[in-house]
Amino acid sequence: MLVRDAMSQVVLTIGPTHTLRQAAALMSARRVGAAIVLDPDAGGIGILTERDVLNSVGLGQSPDTEPVHAHTTTDVVFAAPAWTLEEAARAMAHGGFRHLIVLDRGEPVGIVSVRDIIRCWAPARQHAPA
Repeated sequence: MLVRDAMSQVVLTIGPTHTLRQAAALMSARRVGAAIVLDPDAGGIGILTERDVLNSVGLGQSPDTEPVHAHTTTDVVFAAPAWTLEEAARAMAHGGFRHLIVLDRGEPVGIVSVRDIIRCWAPARQHAPA
């Protein structure tokens, strides 16, 4: 199975000047664990994850004033839609992260997460006879 078959195609994109609270509210409303941060001034595409928000709050920083750009990962490993899920899982395991932004011709077209991969690899639930 390929990344294109498992990825979420509807992604949340935010700007670097959003606050962490704004980002967290949008992520919660969309029920996603990561947002793509588009920052043309800083060179392009980054990612903000729920762990980034949690780490900031744990350090005592205010989510109401803390800007997304201060917590965005810009050294991002990108996946291609034609990667296998094994390639994506290997990249995640090697880098120690749970989300990959999927690029096609330099543009973000989705995000694939560990959850997406597990959902594809896990056997379908069997219902017990009534």
